[in-house]
Amino acid sequence: MNAMILAAGRGERMRPLTDHCPKPLLTAGGQTLLDWHLQRLKAAGFKRIIVNTAWLGGHIRAHLAHHTPAGVEVVISDEGETGLETAGGIINALPLLGDAPFLVINADIWTDFDLQSLPAEPEGLAHLVLVDNPSHHPRGDFSLREGRVSLEDDGGSLTFAGIGCYRPELFVGSTAGVSPLAPLLRRAIARSQVTGQHHHGRWYDIGTPARLAALDAELSRD
Repeated sequence: MNAMILAAGRGERMRPLTDHCPKPLLTAGGQTLLDWHLQRLKAAGFKRIIVNTAWLGGHIRAHLAHHTPAGVEVVISDEGETGLETAGGIINALPLLGDAPFLVINADIWTDFDLQSLPAEPEGLAHLVLVDNPSHHPRGDFSLREGRVSLEDDGGSLTFAGIGCYRPELFVGSTAGVSPLAPLLRRAIARSQVTGQHHHGRWYDIGTPARLAALDAELSRD
């Protein structure tokens, strides 16, 4: 299975930190967010990793030239200066990802989730990792019922962790260009084609300078 790290975002909420540094290269616990992901992906056995780039993409390419883990092939999917959002970035990278199911992880999260626990072959079109709702997103995204993701709010809503395993068929019929992933997922969920699992461990959505500082402080204590 190949993997993809979504690293093309502008990081508006992280400004001014991201005015001159792409968000995946911000540091926490002594290393960049991107390096945390590369190390965990390598430890989980991934050999080929696609990294999409847009804003300050040259910085990411220069970093990878010296920080790619041994035994791992990292391939850049360049989206220009503005980026294509989540689904658009994945669709653009499909020729690099291949015909088999693949993992996608957001660059702007940190987690101790065991990537090896993901199914190599999702039962449906996608398999999502969900977490308890953080304070900044109390309403959550989806519910999880007996291993299947649901749109119904039954009081047990959870938040999408930004980690998923997808079949290329999920994107059939989608046109290239700027597009978010959420509408595709919701359509597949409505057809009962998305499974999921609840991660009870550590997970951080690093969307603001304050959250980055909090993560850095916690990792520095580890």
